[in-house]
Amino acid sequence: MQINITGHHIEVTPALRAYVTEKLQRISRHFDHVISIDVILKVENHHKQAEAKVNTAGKSLFAQESDGDMYAAIDGLIDKLDKQVRRHKDRVRGNHANGAKRAASLG
Repeated sequence: MQINITGHHIEVTPALRAYVTEKLQRISRHFDHVISIDVILKVENHHKQAEAKVNTAGKSLFAQESDGDMYAAIDGLIDKLDKQVRRHKDRVRGNHANGAKRAASLG
């Protein structure tokens, strides 16, 4: 899994980079078909914003979060992405499981 972290109007410090990378490991634990994740950290009018795009083998997932604290924005972003990834995984697994059950009942 490739992780790209960029900053707009903010310097991405090693501490921020390590924090984002550590939190993104949670997504790869839930779904191992993640190809890459692009994270953009922004500061606009004293609002910290984090947004990310997760590229999987068939779909791209996007989420963004804004907060007064960058670390809180990152936490909220990871929560949103984790929810989307789990829902995507359930949908993918559900379609294959239903097809296997139908094939077993027909055969």
